[in-house]
Amino acid sequence: MWLFASWRRVIGAVLALIGAGLVGATLFAWFGVYNVAASTGHFRIVDHILRFGMENSVKARAPDATLPSRDDEDMIRLGAGHFHGGCAYCHGAPGMPISPVAARMLPPPPDLSEKVGLWRDGELFWLVRHGLKYAGMPGWPVLEREDEVWALVAFLRRLPTLDRKGYRALALGEVEIEPPDGFAIATGRTEADAVDACARCHGAGQRPTSGLVPLLHGQPEAMIAGALRAYAAGERPSGIMQMAASGLSDRAINALARYYAGLPAPGVRVALSVDGEAVARGEALARDGVPVRDIPSCLGCHGPQALSPYPRLAGQAARYLEGQLRVWRAGLNDRSATGAIMAPIARRLTPEQSADLAAYFSSLAPADGAGREAGR
Repeated sequence: MWLFASWRRVIGAVLALIGAGLVGATLFAWFGVYNVAASTGHFRIVDHILRFGMENSVKARAPDATLPSRDDEDMIRLGAGHFHGGCAYCHGAPGMPISPVAARMLPPPPDLSEKVGLWRDGELFWLVRHGLKYAGMPGWPVLEREDEVWALVAFLRRLPTLDRKGYRALALGEVEIEPPDGFAIATGRTEADAVDACARCHGAGQRPTSGLVPLLHGQPEAMIAGALRAYAAGERPSGIMQMAASGLSDRAINALARYYAGLPAPGVRVALSVDGEAVARGEALARDGVPVRDIPSCLGCHGPQALSPYPRLAGQAARYLEGQLRVWRAGLNDRSATGAIMAPIARRLTPEQSADLAAYFSSLAPADGAGREAGR
């Protein structure tokens, strides 16, 4: 009986302390005791508590996954293009200081070349994908596109080794941009800026810098414009392209579509190895389809004389084609008008058939705007 009474007193005391704490916290917030101005910073103890909690929260939730390869140039170049357009303004880059505006955030965005080594691959992936509350760090626009998140992680792993020249080679490729105020960021203020921003990844006089990026040279103008509008409206799932297209006006979209549709087709992408049997299987599948599985001929819509809403696939990189078919099979690209047509077909393809089709189309010379093969 005495023991029970003692426990009641202990529980009562604990509840009283909790109640007093809640009342105190409410009054603390009610009267605005804590200064939330970013210009004043946090108390050192508050800063330590917040950082300690953030780091342990990330570690508790991050996957154990690792990059399949830290030397995948296609992934690194794709990630570099997005970093330059979407991340460098806040985090800076080799040869580019952090923006003075971003530097006054609380907490200020870190120089990632100094910080990425503190995190495991899975932790970097989680941070890029989900962002951080109360830090101005946004989550990835399309959480399902884990392939895009990994591309940025691949670039972040390369970032600490880059000087200004190496960074520009990866992030800008052939594009020469001299923006104001010393910041090498294309802002898209004019149509020329928009072309430069696209050329970072898609190329202009040359092929795209990454095999994970589509070749736009000579594609139907209506197809390019339609794709940009679908990305801008969120109908096509890509965190990279939704960011790139969302700020474009109709005039800029039409100008970009006209520009790329009029570019001459570049040469065939040099493949390190070609599986002749896969190419042959892909050719048969592209020509005849699989009628018993309701898979039509690919060449009817995607051949040299492709109908206006559909892309010509000749000369596209195999990795890009496989990746797009994988997105369709996952049910992530069926909201746009053309995606609704293609998604059911792609879901009937096996991964092996997708690889064969990618091998076949990538082996062909790209066509120009009239459907003629390059060099003819």
